[in-house]
Amino acid sequence: MWDDNRMRWGMHQLFQLIPDAQGALHAESAYQLLIAVILSAQTTDAAVNKVTPALFAAYPTPAALAAATPTDIENYIHTIGLFHTKAKHIQETAHRLVTDFESTVPQTHQELESLPGVGRKTANVVLGDAFGVPSFAVDTHVTRISKRLPVVLAKASVTDIERRWTAALPKDEWVQGHHTLILFGRQYCMARSPRCAECPLAAYCATGQKNLER
Repeated sequence: MWDDNRMRWGMHQLFQLIPDAQGALHAESAYQLLIAVILSAQTTDAAVNKVTPALFAAYPTPAALAAATPTDIENYIHTIGLFHTKAKHIQETAHRLVTDFESTVPQTHQELESLPGVGRKTANVVLGDAFGVPSFAVDTHVTRISKRLPVVLAKASVTDIERRWTAALPKDEWVQGHHTLILFGRQYCMARSPRCAECPLAAYCATGQKNLER
């Protein structure tokens, strides 16, 4: 199991491998980012980026989206997974923004997670990327890498993983850290056929050591 010092060292190795990692979702405001992250659940960011330009052109404000029906919204997002549920969630979230938050996106975990379709991961992404609040989001890539290295036990929850990384890293590295792990998971440390020969952490990772011995 990696200790805090090795975690910090490992993250800095990844910062050099993937400099200036940022989120892949396209958004021009906190409102757009919130909606895009809700839509991205169990769907690729690329798929979301294909539907959001037309969606945001049709519904440029929370009030406009709140006034739409889920059926109207489905016409714009039907190509992504779980679009029925997501249409309902983003319409209800927009309504809550209008009625409870004066059409602005709240800036606390508690308020964000009170919105339909918003969990801890979504709240962390919005807080970090829209408002610069130190946050560390845990997705499937972060989970896989954290268990593969390992920095957590195989049975660790996403909350355990978030706590482990935020305890090891300084706050000013949290946002870049989670984006770096996500890109590392997409580009190098894939679930199948990871590129261990190109990974600076392979010698310290059980999976990497095994693959390099082949």
